[in-house]
Amino acid sequence: MKTAIVIPARYASTRLPGKPLLRQTGKYLVQHVYERARKAKHADTVVVATDDPRIVAAVESFGGQVVRTRRDHPSGTDRVAEVAGQLDADLILNLQGDEPLIDPDHLDLLCDLLHNHPEAEMATLATPLHSLEQWQNVNCVKVVRDAAGRAMYFSRSPIPYVRDGQPDFALRPARFLLHVGLYVYRRPFLQRLAALPPEPLERLEKLEQLRVLALGHPIQIGIIEQSGFGVDTYEDYERFVAAYRHGPTGRAA
Repeated sequence: MKTAIVIPARYASTRLPGKPLLRQTGKYLVQHVYERARKAKHADTVVVATDDPRIVAAVESFGGQVVRTRRDHPSGTDRVAEVAGQLDADLILNLQGDEPLIDPDHLDLLCDLLHNHPEAEMATLATPLHSLEQWQNVNCVKVVRDAAGRAMYFSRSPIPYVRDGQPDFALRPARFLLHVGLYVYRRPFLQRLAALPPEPLERLEKLEQLRVLALGHPIQIGIIEQSGFGVDTYEDYERFVAAYRHGPTGRAA
């Protein structure tokens, strides 16, 4: 199956405007993400999806593939779905443009989930939670899996709830999982999904993946032991710059 990695990138980020074009490392932030995506073995195509001409120019300047999209998309998923209609690919992987430390092996694992589970139309990743603070933090999205590795529910609330005692975050296999916001879809399913209105649970939790569960479609969940971090604020960006400059080889890939 052919796989396309689509990187949605907006200029008008609420917390960090112009984020994709930050370049204290000598490379645009979106360029770091693009180059990491190119390292994935399953990546037949990597393309940036944006509505902003400044980002288009930046991607073209480093030789990347970019598609100009409409401005009226309510979410990155809708932007990815527009681009998916123009691509010769069976699988569409949605990689956020603020993940400069993404592990290419995690992108390959995500694609393998759909290769190995033909009944699933969509897959995503999770990693074990490590602290009570994460478990209780509404900005940390939690997921619970069934015995077949499919999502039962995603929530900003602490799930599964421990009625007696405290959660054991050292337990393996892990019962307390932090959702990692990477998705891969079979292309026809993504296009159908993007055409549907939000579901009530999705509106309540502000989590798009709940639309899929509410409609009765399985989401396969892969487990990784550790995830990187996204760049949401300037402090996050400075943390990335430090990691890039002081990595094992003096430069992060």
